[in-house]
Amino acid sequence: MKTIDLTIVIVSWNTCPLLRSCLRSVYERLGPLAAEVIVVDNASDDGSAEMVEREFPGVHLIANRDNRGFAAANNQALPIARGRYVLLLNPDTVVLDDVLKQTVRYADAHRDVAVVGCRVMRSDTEIQRTCFRFPSVLNTLLDGLGLTALCPGSSIAGRSAYGGWARDTERDVDVVSGMYMLVRREAIDAVGLLDEDFFVYGEETDWCRRFRNAGWRAVFIPAGRILHVDGGRQSTNQVSIRMFVQLQKSLLIYHRKHSGAVRATVVRLLLAASMLTRWAWWTVSAMVGGRPDADGRAARAKAALRFHLGSPGPAQDRSYRTSDDTLGKPCVSCGFSGSDLEHAHSRADEPIGP
Repeated sequence: MKTIDLTIVIVSWNTCPLLRSCLRSVYERLGPLAAEVIVVDNASDDGSAEMVEREFPGVHLIANRDNRGFAAANNQALPIARGRYVLLLNPDTVVLDDVLKQTVRYADAHRDVAVVGCRVMRSDTEIQRTCFRFPSVLNTLLDGLGLTALCPGSSIAGRSAYGGWARDTERDVDVVSGMYMLVRREAIDAVGLLDEDFFVYGEETDWCRRFRNAGWRAVFIPAGRILHVDGGRQSTNQVSIRMFVQLQKSLLIYHRKHSGAVRATVVRLLLAASMLTRWAWWTVSAMVGGRPDADGRAARAKAALRFHLGSPGPAQDRSYRTSDDTLGKPCVSCGFSGSDLEHAHSRADEPIGP
């Protein structure tokens, strides 16, 4: 049987035209690689699954009857993946250059690397910030004070996103963004599948932490590119309340799992303080006729504050595991509504803080 170099897994929700473009770019850029493609459709109602069956008969399609979320949907594909490497790829991306060959070649030459990321472009000239440090109490504090957003180029204030790094050099990173995440099969076999407690946000952060704990490296290389269609941008006033709360819930799940109950409690208090400040800030701004999205920002902060002060905790609370009744535009993989998922699900582009 022929060895499969690469299994490309794409999780999609109502992305028919984007998914078509993504798949076309994959097949155009495979080059000499022996590859298979698996699409997991999270109960789309826009004809995405039918389009794949009709136009890409070589794709292995898994059509879910319900929205299983990003982690669970990927976990449907991972056990049947035959490639030496598995690539998690967002459906709202276009593969450029020879990035597939370059990342596989790099992984082949570096046997201690579990995860490889590449350059992600917002446009022909603008590079999107990808790859992040593991969440920590310090990073949460900097984000909560708004310093990360105010000083993104600072190596201190912007440390959570590797501030000052232009993504033009190779470097070891903590977290490779899930929109293009090449993972070694034997590393997956060593640490297991994605943790489905993370419905959206945080699953690849947790995965990278588990790889690190098992002695593997995660590396960004500036070889090859993908285009994140429209830069993954959606206006900040369309960030859904549920998505905003889910991001913070995922942070708490991560800290409880990897940092312990005490640090998770500290993070929760920091987030609650940040949300209280934010709620007051944007409520006043709305009253005095400030930014047009002030009401929406205040509502998100209020909902997050209520979550931090009133929910039973991340392990028990499942109230934000559904995409029903959300506001704003949806996540292309799980249908959760939200804004820029440039970390492919690991952090929001909007800062936690005023």
